[in-house]
Amino acid sequence: MDAWHITWFTIVSATAATALMLPPGVAIAWILARYRFPGRSIVETIVSLPLVLPPVATGLILLLLLSRRGIIGRFLESLGIDVVFTWKAVVIAMATMGMPLLVRTARAGFEQVDQRYEHVAATLGARPARIFFTISLPLAAPSVIAGAVLAFARALGEFGATIMIAGSIPGVTRTLAVAIYSYTETGRDSSAFVLLGISAAIAFGALWIANKLSERRPA
Repeated sequence: MDAWHITWFTIVSATAATALMLPPGVAIAWILARYRFPGRSIVETIVSLPLVLPPVATGLILLLLLSRRGIIGRFLESLGIDVVFTWKAVVIAMATMGMPLLVRTARAGFEQVDQRYEHVAATLGARPARIFFTISLPLAAPSVIAGAVLAFARALGEFGATIMIAGSIPGVTRTLAVAIYSYTETGRDSSAFVLLGISAAIAFGALWIANKLSERRPA
């Protein structure tokens, strides 16, 4: 029962994190693929930082921002919203760590879209938003979906940032990765192996889907 609850909580949290990162991630990917502007390299670097920073360092940054003394946390507290050591912290940590994979994969998809289609639509009077939603996004959809699946898989296995900002509270913030660590640390190896098998199966399925989608190229 405990394994089921942890698995379900992790899947729901990873799904929520993917939904949270999808709109800004796709927007950033499209902007980076289509525009050259001052500070573009800085934006690229910031987006990719979670890939190279130690996850616990990313978690510490989130903790500094979202704690009650942090810039964002202080504002949220005034609204009566607590984030640190709640399920919300789990979702934010997962979204932060998965965002770079989403952006990089989706950006590659947008870069493969032939811009002639967009230019023709523009000459016919289509507005940028309509061009994006009827041409650019549908043609890049396989890469966008693949990026979302990769980000989901990354969220499932997130540990470092989560343990820093959400902790390991049974029934509240304990995910598969955190539970595996906690069980191993306390000598519950059999329970840890069960969760390991579940985690590996879900991750394998997600990566298989992402690879299949990546094989589909926009026309």
